[in-house]
Amino acid sequence: MTQRAVVHALLRSHGTTYAQDAGIKLRDTPQPLYQLLVLALLLSAPIRARVAVATSRALSDAGLRSAHRTADATWQQRVDALVRGGYRRYDESTATRLGDGADLLIRRWHADPRGMRAEADGDVPHLRHLLQDLPGIGPTGADIFLREVQGVWPEVVPYFDTRALHGADRLGLAEDATALARLAGDSGPATLAAALVRASLDDDIVHECLREAGQDHRSRSDGGGSNGDHNRSKGHGGGRGTSA
Repeated sequence: MTQRAVVHALLRSHGTTYAQDAGIKLRDTPQPLYQLLVLALLLSAPIRARVAVATSRALSDAGLRSAHRTADATWQQRVDALVRGGYRRYDESTATRLGDGADLLIRRWHADPRGMRAEADGDVPHLRHLLQDLPGIGPTGADIFLREVQGVWPEVVPYFDTRALHGADRLGLAEDATALARLAGDSGPATLAAALVRASLDDDIVHECLREAGQDHRSRSDGGGSNGDHNRSKGHGGGRGTSA
């Protein structure tokens, strides 16, 4: 099977970003970028991704879609929204971090995440460092934000962090960000990166994609197509993970 066949099978079944799953229509404007920051914070905790995504939606439903709205909300209002989303283990500490992070974003970057982009001036490692100045955003959260935001901030492309590259390894794909960005095609590197993260966390996704890619390859071969390169999963263990 070819690497392109594996990527096609992966994207066919799992080709959405985490922002899309959370209902965030990502654009280079303050509100969706702030919502993505919050989503990155939620996803970086040791909790199931579906719970983090549901909590992102709950915060949005509560009107906490901007730094100003989050800062203006009471601590209890933030806790209540987190609990409605299912984020119960970390509701109180996360409510505090959301408030502190919103206050910092307002003071330092006028409530606009694009201020961090401007300050970094195309230096992605520096941008990653700036993101970690926000309470609750550590290295994992910064990586999640950058994986997703590369869809609207082209200077970040290609961004495939350790988690995404582990997914690529499990699927027998090249562990090279530039090569993976090319394989993403029209779907874009952000979508492929999210799909690879899911593969890094779930054995079933790996087995399903390799099986489908092999079937597609056999169908093309039976029809006279080229065999191409054969790539095997390197068989890392694991199972269903808890975070992105």
